[in-house]
Amino acid sequence: MKPYVICHMLASLDGGLHPSRFTTSPDGGKAEWSSLYERVHGDLAGDAWIVGRVTMAEMSKAGAHAPAQAGKVDRPHHFARRDAGPYAIALDASGKVHFSKPDIGGDHVVVLLGRDVADSHLAELAADGVSYIVAETAEIDLAAMLDVLGRELGIRRLLLEGGAGINGSFFAAGLVDELSLLVAPAIDGRAGNQGFVEFGESGLAGRMQLSLKSCEALEHGLVHLRYAVTAA
Repeated sequence: MKPYVICHMLASLDGGLHPSRFTTSPDGGKAEWSSLYERVHGDLAGDAWIVGRVTMAEMSKAGAHAPAQAGKVDRPHHFARRDAGPYAIALDASGKVHFSKPDIGGDHVVVLLGRDVADSHLAELAADGVSYIVAETAEIDLAAMLDVLGRELGIRRLLLEGGAGINGSFFAAGLVDELSLLVAPAIDGRAGNQGFVEFGESGLAGRMQLSLKSCEALEHGLVHLRYAVTAA
């Protein structure tokens, strides 16, 4: 039941993740590149998109507001809606992201949580109309989570859209089928520059291999690279 996973990212020529830190270009800038990124996002036609805790917190912009009494909560999952699409999915192992409404830009929110998340947080999410899936093992099993998303919500095509940590975890687990990378005519160049994918000290060497599917020049100096991702 695993969805087809496309890692879709925008990066500088040196792999930088944050457009606000890129050099400028006469071909275009952050606004044009971000707009094209969203256009390609739409063209990729995902049933859902997924980001990590930090990225989702920037989108949700809400504080904690747990109910006074949690009462009985559903585990391992609660689905406020099963007919939505696309879905906005957050990987939030520690249960730190809060929501003031059940959607991001009209896309219904589903949160993937660690096994030890408090009942009070689950009650808060349910009260806000947010769906969630709680891990049943000590460490979050991403493959199992994807299986639930496919089986319960019918998600067949998932866009993985960072940050670097969640991207690295998905690549390392062998769950990414394709990389869609928009490369901007810009350089970050800072020491310790965070790339669009990271996986600890060991990195990803020996874990996967990429095969070029297509290369297309877009407006404003962007190049769209698509790679098939397979096991090494």
